[in-house]
Amino acid sequence: MARRAPALSPSRANDFQQCPLMFRLRVIDQVPEPPSAAATLGTLVHSVLERLYDLPSPERTVEAATASLEPTWSAMRAASPDLQSLHESPAAERVWLEEAAGRVVAYFSLENPQRLEPAAREEFVEWQLPDGPLLRGVIDRVDIAPDGSIRVVDYKTGRSPAPQYGAQAKFQMRFYALLVERLRGRRASVLQLLYLKDGASVVLHPTEEDIESIEHDVRSLWAEVVTAARSSAWRTRRSALCGWCSFQTLCPEFGGTPPPLDPEAVAAALGVTPEG
Repeated sequence: MARRAPALSPSRANDFQQCPLMFRLRVIDQVPEPPSAAATLGTLVHSVLERLYDLPSPERTVEAATASLEPTWSAMRAASPDLQSLHESPAAERVWLEEAAGRVVAYFSLENPQRLEPAAREEFVEWQLPDGPLLRGVIDRVDIAPDGSIRVVDYKTGRSPAPQYGAQAKFQMRFYALLVERLRGRRASVLQLLYLKDGASVVLHPTEEDIESIEHDVRSLWAEVVTAARSSAWRTRRSALCGWCSFQTLCPEFGGTPPPLDPEAVAAALGVTPEG
Protein backbone atom coordinates (compact mmCIF):
# COMPACT_ATOMS: atom_id res chain seq x y z
CA MET A 1 0.00 0.00 0.00
CA ALA A 2 1.36 3.42 -0.95
CA ARG A 3 2.08 5.75 1.95
CA ARG A 4 0.31 9.09 2.17
CA ALA A 5 2.37 12.25 2.33
CA PRO A 6 3.94 12.69 5.79
CA ALA A 7 1.46 14.36 8.11
CA LEU A 8 0.43 14.72 11.74
CA SER A 9 -3.04 13.77 12.97
CA PRO A 10 -4.49 14.06 16.49
CA SER A 11 -4.23 10.30 17.05
CA ARG A 12 -0.60 10.13 15.94
CA ALA A 13 0.20 13.20 18.04
CA ASN A 14 -1.29 11.38 21.02
CA ASP A 15 0.77 8.27 20.18
CA PHE A 16 4.00 10.27 20.30
CA GLN A 17 3.04 11.97 23.55
CA GLN A 18 2.15 8.60 25.07
CA CYS A 19 5.28 6.77 23.86
CA PRO A 20 7.70 7.75 21.06
CA LEU A 21 8.56 4.09 20.40
CA MET A 22 4.89 3.22 19.92
CA PHE A 23 4.66 6.12 17.45
CA ARG A 24 7.67 4.77 15.57
CA LEU A 25 6.29 1.20 15.39
CA ARG A 26 2.94 2.45 14.10
CA VAL A 27 3.99 5.25 11.77
CA ILE A 28 7.41 4.22 10.47
CA ASP A 29 7.59 0.43 10.79
CA GLN A 30 3.85 -0.01 10.32
CA VAL A 31 3.87 -3.15 12.46
CA PRO A 32 0.51 -4.91 12.06
CA GLU A 33 -1.73 -4.82 15.13
CA PRO A 34 -4.56 -7.23 15.90
CA PRO A 35 -7.99 -5.58 15.96
CA SER A 36 -9.31 -4.73 19.41
CA ALA A 37 -12.92 -5.15 20.47
CA ALA A 38 -13.07 -1.60 21.86
CA ALA A 39 -11.66 0.10 18.75
CA THR A 40 -13.83 -2.00 16.45
CA LEU A 41 -16.90 -1.16 18.49
CA GLY A 42 -16.04 2.51 18.00
CA THR A 43 -15.73 2.03 14.24
CA LEU A 44 -19.07 0.23 14.12
CA VAL A 45 -20.94 2.89 16.09
CA HIS A 46 -19.37 5.71 14.10
CA SER A 47 -20.43 4.02 10.86
CA VAL A 48 -24.00 3.58 12.06
CA LEU A 49 -24.27 7.23 13.16
CA GLU A 50 -22.74 8.47 9.92
CA ARG A 51 -25.18 6.48 7.81
CA LEU A 52 -28.12 7.46 9.98
CA TYR A 53 -28.05 10.84 8.24
CA ASP A 54 -28.46 9.18 4.84
CA LEU A 55 -32.06 8.50 5.85
CA PRO A 56 -34.85 11.05 5.39
CA SER A 57 -35.28 13.09 8.55
CA PRO A 58 -38.46 11.36 9.84
CA GLU A 59 -36.80 7.95 9.53
CA ARG A 60 -33.82 8.81 11.75
CA THR A 61 -35.12 6.89 14.74
CA VAL A 62 -33.42 4.89 17.45
CA GLU A 63 -35.11 1.78 16.05
CA ALA A 64 -33.67 2.36 12.58
CA ALA A 65 -30.20 3.03 13.98
CA THR A 66 -30.06 -0.03 16.23
CA ALA A 67 -31.50 -2.22 13.46
CA SER A 68 -28.59 -1.23 11.21
CA LEU A 69 -25.95 -2.46 13.66
CA GLU A 70 -25.92 -6.12 12.63
CA PRO A 71 -25.90 -5.53 8.85
CA THR A 72 -23.17 -2.91 9.26
CA TRP A 73 -21.14 -5.33 11.38
CA SER A 74 -21.62 -8.09 8.80
CA ALA A 75 -20.31 -5.76 6.08
CA MET A 76 -17.30 -4.86 8.21
CA ARG A 77 -16.44 -8.50 8.78
CA ALA A 78 -16.79 -9.28 5.08
CA ALA A 79 -14.43 -6.42 4.22
CA SER A 80 -11.82 -7.30 6.89
CA PRO A 81 -11.02 -11.00 7.42
CA ASP A 82 -9.08 -10.10 10.61
CA LEU A 83 -12.40 -9.29 12.28
CA GLN A 84 -13.68 -12.85 11.87
CA SER A 85 -11.82 -13.92 15.02
CA LEU A 86 -12.48 -10.80 17.08
CA HIS A 87 -14.86 -12.63 19.44
CA GLU A 88 -14.17 -15.95 21.12
CA SER A 89 -17.78 -17.13 20.84
CA PRO A 90 -21.19 -16.16 19.41
CA ALA A 91 -22.29 -15.32 22.95
CA ALA A 92 -19.39 -12.88 23.36
CA GLU A 93 -20.24 -11.31 20.02
CA ARG A 94 -23.86 -10.88 21.12
CA VAL A 95 -22.81 -9.12 24.32
CA TRP A 96 -20.51 -6.87 22.29
CA LEU A 97 -23.32 -5.96 19.86
CA GLU A 98 -25.56 -5.16 22.82
CA GLU A 99 -22.87 -2.79 24.09
CA ALA A 100 -22.80 -1.12 20.67
CA ALA A 101 -26.59 -0.80 20.75
CA GLY A 102 -26.32 0.88 24.14
CA ARG A 103 -23.97 3.50 22.66
CA VAL A 104 -26.40 4.18 19.81
CA VAL A 105 -29.35 4.53 22.19
CA ALA A 106 -27.30 6.93 24.33
CA TYR A 107 -26.70 9.09 21.26
CA PHE A 108 -30.43 9.74 20.97
CA SER A 109 -30.47 11.03 24.55
CA LEU A 110 -27.96 13.70 23.52
CA GLU A 111 -29.33 14.85 20.15
CA ASN A 112 -32.41 14.59 17.97
CA PRO A 113 -31.05 13.67 14.52
CA GLN A 114 -34.41 14.45 12.93
CA ARG A 115 -33.70 18.14 13.56
CA LEU A 116 -30.16 18.18 12.17
CA GLU A 117 -28.76 18.37 8.64
CA PRO A 118 -24.98 18.05 8.89
CA ALA A 119 -22.82 19.98 6.46
CA ALA A 120 -20.22 17.20 6.54
CA ARG A 121 -19.80 13.71 8.00
CA GLU A 122 -16.54 11.82 8.40
CA GLU A 123 -14.87 14.75 6.67
CA PHE A 124 -11.26 14.15 5.66
CA VAL A 125 -9.29 17.37 6.14
CA GLU A 126 -5.70 18.40 5.42
CA TRP A 127 -3.87 21.69 5.80
CA GLN A 128 -0.22 22.57 5.50
CA LEU A 129 1.02 24.41 8.55
CA PRO A 130 3.46 27.06 7.25
CA ASP A 131 7.01 26.03 8.14
CA GLY A 132 5.55 23.02 9.89
CA PRO A 133 3.93 19.66 9.22
CA LEU A 134 0.99 18.79 7.04
CA LEU A 135 -1.97 18.45 9.41
CA ARG A 136 -4.53 15.77 8.75
CA GLY A 137 -7.68 14.43 10.36
CA VAL A 138 -11.18 13.05 9.96
CA ILE A 139 -13.94 15.06 11.62
CA ASP A 140 -16.98 13.05 12.67
CA ARG A 141 -19.46 15.82 11.89
CA VAL A 142 -19.62 19.49 10.98
CA ASP A 143 -22.87 21.41 11.43
CA ILE A 144 -23.42 24.88 9.98
CA ALA A 145 -26.28 27.03 11.26
CA PRO A 146 -28.28 29.38 9.01
CA ASP A 147 -26.17 32.30 10.29
CA GLY A 148 -22.99 30.49 9.29
CA SER A 149 -21.99 29.44 12.80
CA ILE A 150 -19.97 26.22 12.81
CA ARG A 151 -20.21 23.34 15.26
CA VAL A 152 -17.68 20.50 15.23
CA VAL A 153 -18.97 17.26 16.75
CA ASP A 154 -16.96 14.21 17.78
CA TYR A 155 -18.45 10.91 18.94
CA LYS A 156 -16.62 9.09 21.74
CA THR A 157 -17.76 5.55 22.46
CA GLY A 158 -16.05 5.47 25.84
CA ARG A 159 -16.99 7.05 29.14
CA SER A 160 -16.46 10.76 29.75
CA PRO A 161 -13.12 11.25 31.53
CA ALA A 162 -12.58 12.91 34.86
CA PRO A 163 -11.54 16.56 34.40
CA GLN A 164 -7.86 15.76 35.00
CA TYR A 165 -7.88 13.18 32.18
CA GLY A 166 -9.67 15.09 29.45
CA ALA A 167 -6.66 16.82 27.90
CA GLN A 168 -6.28 14.36 25.01
CA ALA A 169 -9.83 14.85 23.72
CA LYS A 170 -9.61 18.62 24.11
CA PHE A 171 -6.30 18.64 22.20
CA GLN A 172 -8.02 16.73 19.39
CA MET A 173 -10.95 19.14 19.22
CA ARG A 174 -8.74 22.23 19.22
CA PHE A 175 -6.62 20.58 16.52
CA TYR A 176 -9.81 20.26 14.45
CA ALA A 177 -10.77 23.83 15.30
CA LEU A 178 -7.45 25.00 13.83
CA LEU A 179 -8.06 22.98 10.65
CA VAL A 180 -11.66 24.17 10.29
CA GLU A 181 -10.70 27.81 10.74
CA ARG A 182 -7.89 27.63 8.20
CA LEU A 183 -9.90 25.65 5.63
CA ARG A 184 -13.30 27.32 5.99
CA GLY A 185 -12.13 30.81 6.87
CA ARG A 186 -14.29 31.00 9.97
CA ARG A 187 -13.72 29.90 13.54
CA ALA A 188 -15.99 27.17 14.89
CA SER A 189 -18.18 28.61 17.62
CA VAL A 190 -18.75 25.23 19.30
CA LEU A 191 -16.67 22.09 19.71
CA GLN A 192 -18.76 19.27 21.16
CA LEU A 193 -17.68 15.88 22.45
CA LEU A 194 -20.49 13.32 22.81
CA TYR A 195 -19.56 10.46 25.17
CA LEU A 196 -21.83 7.57 24.30
CA LYS A 197 -21.05 5.17 27.15
CA ASP A 198 -22.48 7.43 29.83
CA GLY A 199 -24.42 9.97 27.74
CA ALA A 200 -22.26 12.94 28.69
CA SER A 201 -21.49 16.00 26.59
CA VAL A 202 -18.51 18.34 26.79
CA VAL A 203 -18.74 21.70 25.01
CA LEU A 204 -15.80 23.96 24.19
CA HIS A 205 -15.89 27.45 22.71
CA PRO A 206 -12.53 28.00 20.98
CA THR A 207 -10.95 31.43 21.30
CA GLU A 208 -8.18 33.10 19.34
CA GLU A 209 -5.87 32.19 22.22
CA ASP A 210 -6.90 28.51 21.88
CA ILE A 211 -6.09 28.53 18.16
CA GLU A 212 -2.71 30.19 18.75
CA SER A 213 -1.98 27.76 21.59
CA ILE A 214 -2.78 24.61 19.62
CA GLU A 215 -0.68 25.82 16.70
CA HIS A 216 2.22 26.39 19.09
CA ASP A 217 1.71 22.95 20.67
CA VAL A 218 1.62 21.24 17.27
CA ARG A 219 4.82 22.97 16.19
CA SER A 220 6.56 21.99 19.42
CA LEU A 221 5.44 18.39 19.18
CA TRP A 222 6.50 18.13 15.54
CA ALA A 223 9.91 19.50 16.46
CA GLU A 224 10.24 16.64 18.98
CA VAL A 225 9.21 14.11 16.31
CA VAL A 226 11.80 15.51 13.89
CA THR A 227 14.51 15.39 16.57
CA ALA A 228 13.68 11.75 17.33
CA ALA A 229 13.69 10.89 13.62
CA ARG A 230 17.02 12.56 12.91
CA SER A 231 18.73 11.03 15.94
CA SER A 232 16.93 7.65 15.64
CA ALA A 233 16.25 7.97 19.38
CA TRP A 234 12.73 6.62 19.85
CA ARG A 235 12.41 6.53 23.62
CA THR A 236 10.00 4.35 25.56
CA ARG A 237 7.64 5.91 28.06
CA ARG A 238 6.27 3.38 30.53
CA SER A 239 2.83 4.09 31.95
CA ALA A 240 -0.43 2.44 32.99
CA LEU A 241 -1.40 2.48 29.30
CA CYS A 242 1.29 -0.10 28.50
CA GLY A 243 -1.16 -2.82 29.48
CA TRP A 244 -3.21 -2.04 26.34
CA CYS A 245 -0.22 -1.83 23.98
CA SER A 246 0.10 -4.51 21.31
CA PHE A 247 3.85 -3.88 20.88
CA GLN A 248 5.10 -5.31 24.18
CA THR A 249 7.09 -8.09 22.46
CA LEU A 250 9.05 -5.38 20.61
CA CYS A 251 9.48 -3.07 23.59
CA PRO A 252 12.66 -2.95 25.74
CA GLU A 253 10.48 -2.18 28.78
CA PHE A 254 9.14 -5.73 28.49
CA GLY A 255 12.31 -7.49 27.36
CA GLY A 256 11.65 -7.05 23.65
CA THR A 257 13.75 -5.65 20.82
CA PRO A 258 12.42 -3.25 18.15
CA PRO A 259 13.05 -4.21 14.52
CA PRO A 260 16.02 -2.61 12.72
CA LEU A 261 15.18 0.94 11.72
CA ASP A 262 14.97 1.52 7.96
CA PRO A 263 16.14 5.08 7.10
CA GLU A 264 14.08 5.01 3.91
CA ALA A 265 10.96 4.19 5.90
CA VAL A 266 11.69 7.14 8.22
CA ALA A 267 12.01 9.47 5.23
CA ALA A 268 8.82 8.11 3.64
CA ALA A 269 6.77 8.35 6.83
CA LEU A 270 8.04 11.67 8.18
CA GLY A 271 9.96 13.42 5.42
CA VAL A 272 13.06 13.40 7.63
CA THR A 273 16.40 11.70 6.93
CA PRO A 274 18.14 10.15 9.96
CA GLU A 275 21.63 11.42 10.67
CA GLY A 276 24.65 9.19 10.29
